[in-house]
Amino acid sequence: MKEILGIHHVTAIASDPQRNLDFYTGVLGLRLVKLTVNFDDPGAYHLYYGDEVGHPGTILTFFAWPGAPHGRRGTQQVTTTSFSIPENAMGYWIERLRAHGVAFEKPIVRPDEETLVFFDPDGLQLELVAHDDVEAHDLWRDGSVPGRHAIRGFHSVTLSEQQYDRTASLLTETLGFRLAHESGERLRYEVNHGGTGAMVDVLRQPREMPGRVAVGSVHHVAWRTPDDEQQLVWQREIDRAGLDVTRVMDRQYFHSIYFREPGGVLFEIATDPPGFAVDETLEQLGMQLKLPPWLEPMRTDIERGLPPVRVPQTRP
Repeated sequence: MKEILGIHHVTAIASDPQRNLDFYTGVLGLRLVKLTVNFDDPGAYHLYYGDEVGHPGTILTFFAWPGAPHGRRGTQQVTTTSFSIPENAMGYWIERLRAHGVAFEKPIVRPDEETLVFFDPDGLQLELVAHDDVEAHDLWRDGSVPGRHAIRGFHSVTLSEQQYDRTASLLTETLGFRLAHESGERLRYEVNHGGTGAMVDVLRQPREMPGRVAVGSVHHVAWRTPDDEQQLVWQREIDRAGLDVTRVMDRQYFHSIYFREPGGVLFEIATDPPGFAVDETLEQLGMQLKLPPWLEPMRTDIERGLPPVRVPQTRP
């Protein structure tokens, strides 16, 4: 048996690593669960944010590339990354974003949920979704946001597609999603038991231009699979679907395979284990630069090339 459990993580691109750290820990109240480097580009930071332990489904990560060009929002992209918040927390977040000078749009009321679109310092489009079907993961108790209002992990991601039919077929016929709701140009798909963290919206945008993935845009979205054995089954299944899938890659905290869905968005299927406590204790997560064994011999050169960052330790 094979199954996708929901969203594992979303990886985006940032410019200034310190500004990124300050925003996601200081403004949004997430925990930095891992300070490491891009394993394919060790001269750049890879920052992981999540709940207290970095559960799959709560993890937003960033490649930090200072000086890289800014992206352009459009099709062939994940254009919105949505977080879940408690049903009564929207007022708190509107005031918090306003107090920190964060750009946001007027809240939108959709069936069973209220949404607020806002933007990070690089222009990455994010969304808070307030609703009653929200699970409390291990909240970051030393975070900057009170627990009763805190982000609970991912709600969903939104794919913008010029020609959505083949993407929809991949989701439903190969990956096990099902159509849950359709409203205008937006189609919502669910996987596993559905609900928070197990949804993807597909926007039909046939007249929109393709975007450019760079600073301020999502690099890829990863879907959860419970173990290595099921990941190998997915690898064969995706290959049979005629898509170019990579070998299994060791990302230290999970194992990954990658492929592009027919609309052009980069997908990953990542294993839940081993998790972020494999190389440091729960209490020390994110406090020191961690490198995988194959990069450890180059630590001195890697540290010399990285800009210094100040890692938050406790509640401001």
